[in-house]
Amino acid sequence: MESLVSSAEPIQIVSVNKPVSTASTGSERSSPVVSLHDLTAGYPAAVAAGLEEAGFFRTVASGTKVFLKPNLTFPIYRPGVMTSYECLKAVTELLAARGYQVIIGEADSGGYNRFSIDEVFKGMGIDQLAKETGAQLVNVSFTKPEWMEVQAGGRKLRVPVPELLLREIGAFITLPVPKVHLNTGVSMSIKNQWGCIQEPSERLKLHPYFAEVMYELNSRLPHAYSIIDGKIGLNRSGPMLGDPVELNWLMVSNDLVAADRVCCRLMQLDEERIGFLRYFRKRGWWTSFESIQVRPDWERFRKIQFYLERKWTDLPGFVCFNNSFLAWLGYRSPLAGFAHWLLYLFREPFYDYDKEKSKVRLKKN
Repeated sequence: MESLVSSAEPIQIVSVNKPVSTASTGSERSSPVVSLHDLTAGYPAAVAAGLEEAGFFRTVASGTKVFLKPNLTFPIYRPGVMTSYECLKAVTELLAARGYQVIIGEADSGGYNRFSIDEVFKGMGIDQLAKETGAQLVNVSFTKPEWMEVQAGGRKLRVPVPELLLREIGAFITLPVPKVHLNTGVSMSIKNQWGCIQEPSERLKLHPYFAEVMYELNSRLPHAYSIIDGKIGLNRSGPMLGDPVELNWLMVSNDLVAADRVCCRLMQLDEERIGFLRYFRKRGWWTSFESIQVRPDWERFRKIQFYLERKWTDLPGFVCFNNSFLAWLGYRSPLAGFAHWLLYLFREPFYDYDKEKSKVRLKKN
């Protein structure tokens, strides 16, 4: 079991200047607000209050195109693994009622074993939600790409991300769930945009450069807000398997890094052990914790202490995630198929790969 828990009191980081996104205002990025609400009265009340307190309605004008990015990382809904339909419904209905042009989008997922996000939309009823509210539903794997350049050490990467996100929307809301992650430690507001990389196979190549890619993409999103669906979190082993735990809270923030840092504290995890958070701090997207505007009683939302536990069958994926040569060897080399066949002799597949692969639609030439 890997400890992500701090044995000391949370460290207060000296405030530094944060980068200004090409689309976000300086005041948004320098004044992080984290709004926390319990879900006793349901999602609609918590979402409305959270977006109001985080300044969304003051910053983003009615009529703006708003992209909603849920976390839909499994072929069928799993509590703690994926954003709940109820959360997505509450956000979509509220924004539509206030005159925003809502776009709900996600890409095909599954990495080496791709599955169709179109089928997930249908299975969860999201397609029907879009029809009822007038929202646009988009599988971004099939939208026009923009090749985003990312400097990662001595390498210059070209990453395909939807042009829609960078050129056509006025605001972006990510809707993750709070969970531990076998490769990145945690998965929340920042990590959720990994699913915006259009091709699952491209994500595998980019694993060793996760922090650099996520910094570049998240920095470019216009008016980026986070709504963390904390009804149920995932403990022990994420992002697809693990122990669902009831938390019963909702978090809304105008700053993705601040949201993830407060979430770490609610999960009782040490932010210093999260590599991509250290990278964001190094790049200057950071502020002192005491400068984050979070309700004084935020600690009452702590429920349990989260932890991360890897099995030996998780280690191949972990080492490939952190090494470019091993990522190529494990996913793209002539030995990749044999390596996966060997691994699945010992590890049960997450889902029926052949069945889900048959549902994936093909791109038209």
